[in-house]
Amino acid sequence: MDVMLLAGTRPEAVKLAPLTLALGQRPGLRPLLVHSGQHQGMVEQALVPFDLGVDAWLDIPPRVSGTQAELVSALLPALDAALRRFSPGAIVVQGDTTTGLAGALAAFWLGIPVVHLEAGLRTHDLAAPFPEEGTRQMVSRIASLHLAPTEGAVAALLAEGIDRRRIVRTGNTVVDAVLAVAARDLPAHDQGLALLEMEIAETGGRLLLVTSHRRESWGEPLGRTLAAVRRIVAEHPDVQVLFPVHPNPAVRAQVVGELGGRARVTITEPLEYPDLVRALRLASLVLTDSGGIQEEAPTFGTPVLVLREVTERAEAIDAGCAWLVGTETDLITATAGRLLRGELRPSPVGNPYGDGKAAELASAAIEELLGLPEQAVPDLEQARS
Repeated sequence: MDVMLLAGTRPEAVKLAPLTLALGQRPGLRPLLVHSGQHQGMVEQALVPFDLGVDAWLDIPPRVSGTQAELVSALLPALDAALRRFSPGAIVVQGDTTTGLAGALAAFWLGIPVVHLEAGLRTHDLAAPFPEEGTRQMVSRIASLHLAPTEGAVAALLAEGIDRRRIVRTGNTVVDAVLAVAARDLPAHDQGLALLEMEIAETGGRLLLVTSHRRESWGEPLGRTLAAVRRIVAEHPDVQVLFPVHPNPAVRAQVVGELGGRARVTITEPLEYPDLVRALRLASLVLTDSGGIQEEAPTFGTPVLVLREVTERAEAIDAGCAWLVGTETDLITATAGRLLRGELRPSPVGNPYGDGKAAELASAAIEELLGLPEQAVPDLEQARS
């Protein structure tokens, strides 16, 4: 029986890759990776480290306005045609993207079970993050199976009236992904990262990894973050900054304009996933508004300052792996200084988002949903309890 896995962005591809591999090991299931076309080239790039490729592409017209309405209006008929063509037993959508919402809607209208990977994340504020919070809540209303990464996510779903029998706490497949890529220990592909790594090895310096891309960070909030980065560099002479910049032209112009040409600041293109994992391992501290990095960095014990006012990933903060600092220049600078001076240390509790077995549990739950003879998977019943 085919199981369609739908991806349109790099984070979706990274988190779906371990599940694709796990489903391929189940005798009664056949994974079918479909690229929605939301971000051309990014999905394919993200799958390479896992020796995976796209099985099918949706035929959607080039985007002109870049609006959510334009994207959804293109995705829905293409998804309807693909679902009718392949007739999968279920569709897996990940997280809170426009691709995921469109895929869930199209499958729901055709009576195809929707599996929501990374279900139950909530801030309970529809404006933050926007539009992601609304998107994931809408997907939850029509999903048949909710693969929740943490107990907090399970609790959020139960509070919304979701049947406990439709929820499985799996952990997050991004932990499976980051462990698999880290084990390969691939050399840096990006020249900027490679040169920076050599310089740090020679001088004994420390790496500060910075990423900022969310819509609510654009403009003035990003300006405050960049001011903090300049102050951190000035106050800590051994710190080298690596800033992989989001391709949005406004974001790129602001980052280059305020940090470009400064000593000990390296600005690069978005990093391929193995390079990002390498940077997370090398970093002494991360400043980010990325949800994925909040989940990945604890695997290496790398402390994270979360550049957001609220986060749906409270587990890392509760565990002492991350600190919520928003975009206030003084708070970012002060908290980073405490961590760099050793006055504040991350808790050595391991990664609160999983142990690398999420994909195995998720594939067993999908097998059960489809009524297939289950292969023995330890802890599946515990994950349901």
